Amino acid sequence: MTKIALITGATSGIGKATAFALAKNNINLILCGRNTKVLKELDIELSKQVDVITLNFDVRDKTEVLKKIKGLPETFQNIDILINNAGNAHGLDPIQNGSLEDWDAMLDINVKGLLYVSKAIIPGMIERKSGHIINIGSTAGKEVYPNGNVYCASKFAVDALNQGMRIDLNKTGIKVGAVNPGLTQTAFSKVRFKGDEEKAEKVYQGFEALQPEDIADIISFVVSRPYHVNIADLTVMPSAQASSTILNKNI
Repeated sequence: MTKIALITGATSGIGKATAFALAKNNINLILCGRNTKVLKELDIELSKQVDVITLNFDVRDKTEVLKKIKGLPETFQNIDILINNAGNAHGLDPIQNGSLEDWDAMLDINVKGLLYVSKAIIPGMIERKSGHIINIGSTAGKEVYPNGNVYCASKFAVDALNQGMRIDLNKTGIKVGAVNPGLTQTAFSKVRFKGDEEKAEKVYQGFEALQPEDIADIISFVVSRPYHVNIADLTVMPSAQASSTILNKNI
């Protein structure tokens, strides 16, 4: 039977690349995001390969999250794979200069958004006694770096939630694991620097960063493992990166 995967943050970066990777493996898709134009484009493109449903919502809005997922057509109700990918970094300030709006955005999207979507989907997985949840974390959830404060805290929370989910769902037949990327060339830095493309580009200069397709390939591998194999916690960095603060740049 063809599996169904729900991906949050599916309109860009890792989420978008993952949608294409899973479609190649004949997995039907529920693509979630805020960009209606891109959702429509993805629907047109990927519907050539698999069945696709798009859901336009902000993961911060718990009412919309629960309503949209509950309102899925019957043929898309049995979600086999949940990829909690939606997440953002806002600002790169020392804690004393941090913006309250930035803090709210990171905690609401990275932590509460993950919880809202999981809350909507886990009961069905428990009922069917099967499912696979992949939480997209970060190396920022493994070590704190200067000025990373609240963003790192949000990703440490993802790491803790991943472990907590795996413990609490252990007897339900649901697999839970995390993929934690290091420096990956997406719109991440552009968002962090409030649209300053020059600053964003400098982050990835002088070395070969991971690409969204690299992470998508790993996610595709993770979901294709036999049931008795669970990749619980995987960290991946570009070869040039040794830690959050140690990077071999050629400039």
